[in-house]
Amino acid sequence: MNRYMLALIARRCGTGLLMILIISALVFFITSLLPGDAAQMILGQSATPETVAALRQQLGLDQPLPVRYILWITGILHGNFGTSFASNVPVTQLIAQRIPATFELAAVTTLVSVPLSLLIGITAAMKRGSLLDRVLVIGTMSVVAVPEFLVATVAVLIFAVKLHWVPAMSLGSPNQDLTGFLRTYALPVITLCCVLVAQMARMTRSAIINQMDSPYLEMTLLKGVSPLRAILRHALPNAVGPIANAVSLSLSYLFGGVLIIETIFSYPGLASQMVDAVSNRDLPVVQICVMFFSVCYLSLLLMADIITIAFNPKWRG
Repeated sequence: MNRYMLALIARRCGTGLLMILIISALVFFITSLLPGDAAQMILGQSATPETVAALRQQLGLDQPLPVRYILWITGILHGNFGTSFASNVPVTQLIAQRIPATFELAAVTTLVSVPLSLLIGITAAMKRGSLLDRVLVIGTMSVVAVPEFLVATVAVLIFAVKLHWVPAMSLGSPNQDLTGFLRTYALPVITLCCVLVAQMARMTRSAIINQMDSPYLEMTLLKGVSPLRAILRHALPNAVGPIANAVSLSLSYLFGGVLIIETIFSYPGLASQMVDAVSNRDLPVVQICVMFFSVCYLSLLLMADIITIAFNPKWRG
């Protein structure tokens, strides 16, 4: 990498850190505007005003918002994520129990969606203009337009209620066998993959077709190389940059989609914990969960930017 590329990457990283700081402020102030009093909800409706006021002072809720934000962000930078209002347990301990489950769901979805989308995208590009290509293009565009909660609802009605192939709720356990693992993750992964595969397949098709229209690939085909070999050995390596960028952008959707999927399927991940924390007005848990998903989302977007810069021939040299 030359200095110009390194400067661009450093600028992107700096912008990402600034965005995280802005998001942290927005998250803190917006969650502070949630209706209801956290101290009142903890103590119940029968608590006296004096008891509620004392608890608010103990939790630091009586201080001005800017002061509370500075204390909160300073604590995060020092590794102190606060204490849950509802359970009086450190937030770190609560989210540590749920993060592996969310990452496991994201990993399984990635392992299924990426190879499948590459297969569909490359096949559609090779059969460009054919009936198969039109069917795949129309199918992917249609799937992208369908919201994931509708896909999840239909999947539950068909595979869980009607056919009884899989359970409607995905309550996994670490000791389950392969069959139990597949039954647990079938519906959440299928639902998440629908939109992911459609997005990545469309972008992969466009990247491969762009390479197929290049003079070097036409010359390769004229020399007698088979279309499949020409695409796999020549077009695909040159399309790695756009495809990797598309994969990073599409996978960033995961950290928004799991919020709905974990709630619908009662999956024991971090997103479902955040929904429960919102209903209990457990502000420390809500804030850290939102920050976690925001950082993961921005990290994938930053990765997509870096890949675009690294594989751009204009900035090499």
